[in-house]
Amino acid sequence: MWIWSGVSVVADGVSIAMWSGPRNISTAMMYSFDNREDCFASDEPLYAHYLARTGIKHPEADVVMAHHETDAATVVDYLTGEIPGGAGVWYQKQMCHHILPEMETGWLDSLHNCFLIRNPREVLLSLSRITDEVSLWSTGLPQQARLLQQVTNESGQVPPILDARDVLEDPRGMLGLLCERVGIPFSERMLSWSPGPRECDGIWAEHWYDSVWSSTGLSPYRARSGNLAPELEAILSEALPLYESMHSLRMTS
Repeated sequence: MWIWSGVSVVADGVSIAMWSGPRNISTAMMYSFDNREDCFASDEPLYAHYLARTGIKHPEADVVMAHHETDAATVVDYLTGEIPGGAGVWYQKQMCHHILPEMETGWLDSLHNCFLIRNPREVLLSLSRITDEVSLWSTGLPQQARLLQQVTNESGQVPPILDARDVLEDPRGMLGLLCERVGIPFSERMLSWSPGPRECDGIWAEHWYDSVWSSTGLSPYRARSGNLAPELEAILSEALPLYESMHSLRMTS
């Protein structure tokens, strides 16, 4: 069973896949788009498939798999089909690490692929506070770099890349640039929303979305403080070149 949300409007259809790693502002970005009057938003549509194939123990994984589709082919058919409810914009919040190595990815060509990056030092500091299973792979950066290369090769141009810090420091400017790149008008509704859960939330939201539920917009940027353990410093040294390569191609206002 799927749970999605959206508003029916008359508009040219634009399906946006925003590829992010964990511990980013991905949910706040989804809320920003979901608050548009013309948008239908999907929350990590490949998450249940990822849980089913990897066996990773996340909170209430069995409930997630029972509630959302676990077959990747079925999910892909859905994501590349017509926008649900006749909405003009479909915002798909996607996690890069949900694309497993064996998955075919040619279907990305039918979407407006965008990439949301974050300094891996901040990602590692955040990840290490919630799990002991931290690796280069868990940052999502290797998968993100691979998908970016594929999209760039297929389209012949670099897709929109946003850095979380840039978005938080200039929400209006960066969201405006993103909208321009994907061919939709900017909406002031993207800058603020009512606190609390949203209909687009996956069933897992109660375990992960406390901070964004208390938000009313994109919060001002604050650097994350703290020291990394030696093993995390080693991961950071591998992650930084991947991040810096993408960061050099990012959109700037």
